[in-house]
Amino acid sequence: MVKKWVIDLSKDSEMSQLQGTDYFLILLTVWVALLSFYLIRAFAYWRKITKDANGQNLIRILETVIHKQDRQEQQMGQLSKTLENLQTIQKGNFSKYALVRFNPFEDTGGDQSFIIALLDGSNNGVVISSLHSRSGTRVYAKEVNAAKPASHQFSKEEKEVVEKACHADRLAARQV
Repeated sequence: MVKKWVIDLSKDSEMSQLQGTDYFLILLTVWVALLSFYLIRAFAYWRKITKDANGQNLIRILETVIHKQDRQEQQMGQLSKTLENLQTIQKGNFSKYALVRFNPFEDTGGDQSFIIALLDGSNNGVVISSLHSRSGTRVYAKEVNAAKPASHQFSKEEKEVVEKACHADRLAARQV
């Protein structure tokens, strides 16, 4: 009976060895699967990088990429300078305007007279007034410096139109 028990014990140790081997094989299979996944991903990236390489080596490809990036940075710098220059030039152009129609005389009908203000980015420009009466139409122009009259005083309507033109830029900025 002692021999049977020893034999049975040896069968249990063989079973435990077999289970240990099974666990090792499962772990090894998972490890190989993970390595295969990362290897396939690495090859996919390699193909993506070298798709237009036509047999060039990786160093040559990376040098080309770096050269293109340097060229794009130079172009971005040039575009930045050009944009700054255009913004400076644009400040000198008429970018703000306003129009007011009114009736300056009680004996004429309708708002046939008008005042228009044309201002640049620094609120410099011109106010043009057209006064219509039965005897004719008269047109006047006044210079504007920093939203103030340069030489002649503004009428009530001229002040109104200059203020509207100054605020027109802020209103347009809010709508954008």
